[in-house]
Amino acid sequence: MLLAGATGLVGGLVLARCPDSIPVSRRPIPGRPGVVADFDDLPPLPPARVAVCALGTTRAKAGSDAAFRAVDHDAVLAFARAAQAAGVTHFILVSSVGANPKASLLYPRTKGEVEAALALMAFARLDILQPGLLIGPRAERRPVERFLQWAAPVMDLALPRAMGSLPAEAVAGAIMALAKRSEPGVFRHGNRAIAAGAVQRP
Repeated sequence: MLLAGATGLVGGLVLARCPDSIPVSRRPIPGRPGVVADFDDLPPLPPARVAVCALGTTRAKAGSDAAFRAVDHDAVLAFARAAQAAGVTHFILVSSVGANPKASLLYPRTKGEVEAALALMAFARLDILQPGLLIGPRAERRPVERFLQWAAPVMDLALPRAMGSLPAEAVAGAIMALAKRSEPGVFRHGNRAIAAGAVQRP
């Protein structure tokens, strides 16, 4: 399994659960051999059947709209193309609830554009996970997300379950379960399906 975003919240959990995964990252991960390169200049990747992309940042952390899109759009698609060239037939993306290529806001519009572009790449199977706010410890500082995580139990009472918070562990569990599936097609998974996938993991 090829894994992009292994230094993030969900990607790190997947990396811990899957010792045979090959991380693809811009900087080395201690104790884990992998591919170290910029996503705008990826080398040929090792052959694999499944690739997982958990790349993602925020507009605030990136510093500009262009820098945000460079990660959440350009890097994701660059990884997908390199993975497909390496023989990957099953691609799994961690996207977001509300992803919509026609959205007026940058974040959901970018996520939606990536989903649409991936669907056109004709992977035999494409799984798109669309979780709400992810709950879990992050290595990086994201003050707004830290506040939202703190407030999540109260916010969840006022939100539809499809838009509520979800433990990052559940997303990682769903990824591991989905990686074993081979039915062809494009599948989108919201909060409820993601939670069910975590329960069904081996």
